[in-house]
Amino acid sequence: MKIKFLLGLFIILFLTSCVGTSSTGIFGTGVTIAMDPRTLGTQIDDSIMDKSLDAKLLSTNKSYFLNVKTKIIDGRIFITGKVDTAEEKLNITKMAWEIKGARSVKNDLKIKDKFNFKQSAKDLLITSQLKSALIFNKNTKAVNYNIDTYKKKIYIYGIAETIEEREEVIDEANQILDVQDVIASILLVEDLRIQKN
Repeated sequence: MKIKFLLGLFIILFLTSCVGTSSTGIFGTGVTIAMDPRTLGTQIDDSIMDKSLDAKLLSTNKSYFLNVKTKIIDGRIFITGKVDTAEEKLNITKMAWEIKGARSVKNDLKIKDKFNFKQSAKDLLITSQLKSALIFNKNTKAVNYNIDTYKKKIYIYGIAETIEEREEVIDEANQILDVQDVIASILLVEDLRIQKN
């Protein structure tokens, strides 16, 4: 009974928290409001969709809390992480499409392999190197991008102000040692439904 109460309390705190840390930005959107070209209303809509999907995933399987990451930009849902079976991957895609306001779903979930500490450390290093490169590159706004690496493949999600910025981010990723592939889901500001004036 005590465990259920604590789990319930944790879920409520998780779902009701609106202000993220500086690394995830306000409303947990992954970008700060000052840099985000989406309107505040769109940012809030995306945040609500993200929290709804997270709650749905958590109620389905508690392990998804640690193993599945979601990102929503302008109603477009991006999913990364690891699951045990192909059926789980398909089921998560279905859950994402059921979220009100979903415009598209990109599911980059991988089927779990045996844990490999060496590979996980390399992936973490690749992610850190790209984050640092984007911070120091004056032509990119690093706060507008989320980065995940899995088996030397970099997944980049975010919003670029220009085509040149998008190309610069992809070029930075390709320059990192040991990277096998770059999967970029970078929207341009002009692709957004509603933008700040």
